[in-house]
This record gives sequence, C-alpha cells and structure tokens, in this order.
Amino acid sequence: MAASLSGIAKALSRLSPSLLRPSRVYQRPVGLSPFLSPSHRLCTAASLQQDQAAQAAEALLRYQDRPWDYLESEEYIEKYGMEPVWAGYRRNHKGGIPPQKTRKTCIRGEEICGNPCPVCRDPNVIIHHQNVKLLQQFISPHTGMVYDPTRTGVCMKQQKKLQQAVGTARDHGFLSFQIPYVEFSGEDYSNSHDAVGSTPPAQSLTAGETWYRWYSEMAADEEEVAKVKMTYKAYLK
Repeated sequence: MAASLSGIAKALSRLSPSLLRPSRVYQRPVGLSPFLSPSHRLCTAASLQQDQAAQAAEALLRYQDRPWDYLESEEYIEKYGMEPVWAGYRRNHKGGIPPQKTRKTCIRGEEICGNPCPVCRDPNVIIHHQNVKLLQQFISPHTGMVYDPTRTGVCMKQQKKLQQAVGTARDHGFLSFQIPYVEFSGEDYSNSHDAVGSTPPAQSLTAGETWYRWYSEMAADEEEVAKVKMTYKAYLK
C-alpha cells in the first residue's frame, strides 16, 4: 500500500509543473483581424507603422514653405494657446542660479539635446522674415529691441537667426520701427555758411613774409643751433 502511494506521489510531482505552468495569452494588435495568418498580420502591422511615420513626416513638412500658417492653426493654439512660444520655458541647469548665457546650439548633427530651446524643440516653428507673428513675440513693444536670450531661453544659433530675420523684415517693410524725432531748429544748413563753405583762396605773400605770423615771432635757442651746426658741420662747408 505504501509503495502504491509513493508511486502516485511521484507521478503527480512529474505532472505538477505542466499543470502549474501559466498558459500563454496571445494579444493581437489593435485593428487586426484574428482570422488572418501570422505572416499577414506582421505585414499589416509594419504597413501601419510606415503609414504613421509618413503622416508624421508630412506634418513636419506641412509648414515648410509657409511657416506663418502654423501660428494661425488649431495645432498651435492647442499647444501654446495665446502665449508666445517661449512662455513658461525653463532650461535645466545645476544649482539655483541659472547660467548667464544660453547654449551655442541645441542640435549637433542629428542629435538633439535633452532640453532644447523653444525654437529647436518644435520643428514647425521656423524663423523667417515673413513670419511676422513669430518675430513679434521676440521683440519688446516698448523699446523695439529683440529680447535677450537669457529671457526667452533661445540658443545662440537661433538668436542670431532672429536678429537677422528682424533686420530683413524691417528692411522689407514687414515690421515697423521707430525713428527718433528731431525738432527742426531753423538754423541755416546750406553750404553758404562759413563752416561748410568753399575753401578760401591762398593768401598772397610778399618777399620775406612768413605764412604764419607767429612763426616770425619765434626766436631759436642759440645753444640748440650750435649743437645742430656741430653735428652737421661736414655738410655745411
């Protein structure tokens, strides 16, 4: 009896791992039919990923030719609202005191830093001299000057592009700028004034008269004259 019980226990111990092993649950990708073959399912999943990548690339190139349309799109309003692109940006740094200068660039080759600036983090934000609404976000309404990068957090590469774009936009008339007002004093600025008139003719000199009056009143030092004569005595003979 004991032998039969021990044999039953050994048989159960051999079968227990297979009984206790959890069954594998197969999860099919969302949107795929369970009646398709495995090879067809893999091809369909790959095609879905390619379609998503193509849609993302198309979204990036949507505003390449007309970057000013992005600031009027629903995508921009949903992301930034009515605030400028640099509002609420904070650069990661060590310690409690922020760095006095922003980084040189956020993109080196194909690598993007961990916390890019407000312009580099959004590929749809493109600096262009016709993108007036974007340029106005970086210009002070009181002074008309471009904000310092320590305030906006823009890297030095994009800051240089901003300054060039603002200058080009002002030259082409897309941005207005103020010229300091100078009140006219009523003075005569014509060339008949003595300070800006024509050069007077040379004075006529008589024999023995010097060009400068003060030159005839100067008397040479006798000791200095004797030293010069001693130095050049060989040439004075």
